[in-house]
Amino acid sequence: MRIAHLAIKVDDLDAAGEFYEKVFGLRDVRQGHNRDHYSRHMTDGNIDIALLKYDDEQASREGSASGTGPGIHHFGFEVEDVDAFLKMVEAHGLEVVSAPGVIPVKFRLPGGGVAEFAPQGHFDIS
Repeated sequence: MRIAHLAIKVDDLDAAGEFYEKVFGLRDVRQGHNRDHYSRHMTDGNIDIALLKYDDEQASREGSASGTGPGIHHFGFEVEDVDAFLKMVEAHGLEVVSAPGVIPVKFRLPGGGVAEFAPQGHFDIS
């Protein structure tokens, strides 16, 4: 298992993307609209950084999972077996935030925060 992804909610995708590109040296990997948000995925060659702008974060269970407004939304990691990992999350009594069948699967962490998991290769940055 490896942490492969960090998602940050922003209020201005263009300004945030330009900053991450010019100041941090990240390059674009992909971007587009997915379910209830627009995301711009960038990388330093090691990790996928997603800048997120929700259509209406208060109307979205995933969008408001980490609170409203800009900030770190979640981190994501890859697992060998999504179904087995989901069973382990549920066995620990953790709340699954994503709708059934949605990959990556977002869930609330003990003590606060949100994480997600996906199959290996999901966050490839090539």
